[in-house]
Amino acid sequence: MPSSNAAAPVPDIMTVRVLFFGPLAGLTGAASLEMDLPQGATIAQLLAQAFLQWPALRNWDSQLLTAINLAYARRDEVIPPGAEVAIMPPVQGG
Repeated sequence: MPSSNAAAPVPDIMTVRVLFFGPLAGLTGAASLEMDLPQGATIAQLLAQAFLQWPALRNWDSQLLTAINLAYARRDEVIPPGAEVAIMPPVQGG
């Protein structure tokens, strides 16, 4: 007979390095840090977690640029394990 106290399966967790550029580093208090995400997480899921941790970051939501391993990434892109994810404010020329 199965135990009624059996824990629910835990999704595989991966760690990714997240880089914050410009004023975003000031909002998060770090230029880079590690975040744990479920395997198969997307950029959108990473951002949702970041918005919970740093609510002021949400004010930049419509302007944020993201990249995975130095290549610009859409929010629906899956982050591979061990990836480096960059979160950037809009790029401006000068």
